[in-house]
Amino acid sequence: MEQSGQSHWIPLSDLMTGLMMIFMLLAAVYMLRVEQTTTLVVREYEVTREDLLRALQEEFQKDLKQWDADFLGDMTLRFRNPEVLFATGSAVLRPRFQEILSSFFPRYLAILTSEKFRPVVKEIRIEGHTSSFWRNATNVQDAYIRNMDLSQSRTRAALEYILKLSEVSDSQTWLIQHMTANGLSSSRPITKNDGELDELASQRVEFRIVTNADEQLNSISAQLATK
Repeated sequence: MEQSGQSHWIPLSDLMTGLMMIFMLLAAVYMLRVEQTTTLVVREYEVTREDLLRALQEEFQKDLKQWDADFLGDMTLRFRNPEVLFATGSAVLRPRFQEILSSFFPRYLAILTSEKFRPVVKEIRIEGHTSSFWRNATNVQDAYIRNMDLSQSRTRAALEYILKLSEVSDSQTWLIQHMTANGLSSSRPITKNDGELDELASQRVEFRIVTNADEQLNSISAQLATK
């Protein structure tokens, strides 16, 4: 009887070992599939991002110098001359900045809403940045809060001006869904090469593109998990 029990135990052990190997193989195949799919999506978005940056640079390369603007590597367009943007302490767009926005934004929007790039654009952020200084501020916190109000007012003014441009009237719905105004006060200052705070350069307006790459990756992972 003891030998009979052992003869049944050995095949059962082999069966469990075999099942374990199958599960491990399936898990390895699944992980490989997720990795390959993720790598493919990431690469696709990298290519699209590079194409978008190239398209923006080619469109505006002749204008950047006269606008006192730069394109950064993350597709942020920085308007960096505070004397062109607003008067000190004011949220009223200077006439020159109005002219720049009138020339810049319709062309910018045309690229972002093109068939190739529209699917990847999650948000257009207008970001206002100030120096850390505020005349008559009682302390650092007071200056920060006052500059926060100012930077928010400035980005709202820029947003309002853009939405009123006749050239973008056909895209009003899309813009309302995708464009935001963000005042950041002095939270993201620019420093000089020696590490010293550059109060002048810190006063700027930036247009930053946020893509939906993370959402696409999460969606793919969720689809794979249900299969």
